[in-house]
Amino acid sequence: MAESRPVKLADLMTELMARRGFARQQAGIALDEAWQQAAGALVAQRSRVGAINRGVLDVVVSSSSLVQAIALDRAALLARLQAALPEQNVVDLRVRVGRID
Repeated sequence: MAESRPVKLADLMTELMARRGFARQQAGIALDEAWQQAAGALVAQRSRVGAINRGVLDVVVSSSSLVQAIALDRAALLARLQAALPEQNVVDLRVRVGRID
């Protein structure tokens, strides 16, 4: 019979976290918080962030007037997001009207 070796707790935790998608959940929470800080309370209440795909952050807003407001402040928003999430490499925003609930 072959002997089984003890497994390090750190290795077990890493595997469990990977299986449960813990890193993705944490990244999503960090992205939500960064968006709330960068966009401000008014915009954050009327929008939600989606995924980052090739450096483009998908944002859904409740109205077309909000799309325009974000477009006018796009450069400053991007700068604040890049400062808050340098590892995400956000280079642009894709803003569209949709359901935010």
